Amino acid sequence: MESSGRTLVCSVLFLDIVEYSKKPVADQLQLKQAFNAALGRALEEVAPRDRIILDTGDGAAITFLGDPEDALFASISMRDAAAALGVRAGVNLGPVRLVKDLNGQVNIIGDGINVAQRVMSFARPAQLLVSRSFYEVVSCLSRDYASLFRHEGSRTDKHVRDHEVYSVGGTPATRRLSDTMEQAGGHGGFRHWVRGVGPLGLRRSALIVAPLVLLLLIGGGVATRAMLDKPAPAPQAAAKPQVAVPAPKLAAVEEKPAPAAERTAPRKQVQASIDKKPEKAKAAKPAAGAAKLELVVTPWGEVVIDGKSRGISTGRKAFDLPAGAHTIEIRNSTFPVHVQKVQVKAGETVRIQHRFK
Repeated sequence: MESSGRTLVCSVLFLDIVEYSKKPVADQLQLKQAFNAALGRALEEVAPRDRIILDTGDGAAITFLGDPEDALFASISMRDAAAALGVRAGVNLGPVRLVKDLNGQVNIIGDGINVAQRVMSFARPAQLLVSRSFYEVVSCLSRDYASLFRHEGSRTDKHVRDHEVYSVGGTPATRRLSDTMEQAGGHGGFRHWVRGVGPLGLRRSALIVAPLVLLLLIGGGVATRAMLDKPAPAPQAAAKPQVAVPAPKLAAVEEKPAPAAERTAPRKQVQASIDKKPEKAKAAKPAAGAAKLELVVTPWGEVVIDGKSRGISTGRKAFDLPAGAHTIEIRNSTFPVHVQKVQVKAGETVRIQHRFK
């Protein structure tokens, strides 16, 4: 496979037959045969080149290399068809790497499949749960899809990592994004064009979804950049209690320097007020316990502060921290974890820069 050895962002469906190992061998055989038949029907609409199936013994893990919709509809179909078998399911959208196993077959490793397994472990029999990353992408495709999800809250796995999970209920009215476009445009051949293969061997429907994912990433980066670039208030403003002019007007005056003779007097007056009333000068200091951590991670990494996940960083990102000692972990599924301990003081900004290579 051309993508072998590369890191890709894919949807991963993880399935498990509850209490499979506790059943007699004859019952296990019947359950697995029924499970395989149901999974084959659920994947009929997905081209073989767009999926990789791994047999896990008591279930399966399916990686979808194309549309996130493929994972959505296959998981809903499997949930409904295998409900009587006690199957639970979890879906995640994340980074995976395609590698060759000992038999020369394509295998999947990475955080994308690991998180899918943990999300599945939170589900009850006949329940389908998805991660926050998968929900944020698929819910943006149509209102019909967004109405399927219900927030179930945060769950913590055995590695003390938090996961926001959503349950999926019902079945969407429209089968696929391409079907919706066909109904709106009234052109019968458009569906075949969308589901065909485009440049670089990718399905054209995947090329339609890709800009939505890109917009989500860009929007998050712009919002973070705006927060980091927001200018801090001038500390000397709080040290001028005798000036009756509001803060905005004072800033406008500072942009137009006055003659040297006029600038000297105010500085002496402020100095005198500080000498006479030191208790008001202390008000300009930051609140006790407030500190900031600024991370620059390349190309990407999951940020874990004191054992709690704080999300994915794809560039520069800032966090508010209480003063004191903290343990910072930066995780990337294809590289060793970067761990760094920091000691931050109130009002201090600590900057950590790390590149995975």
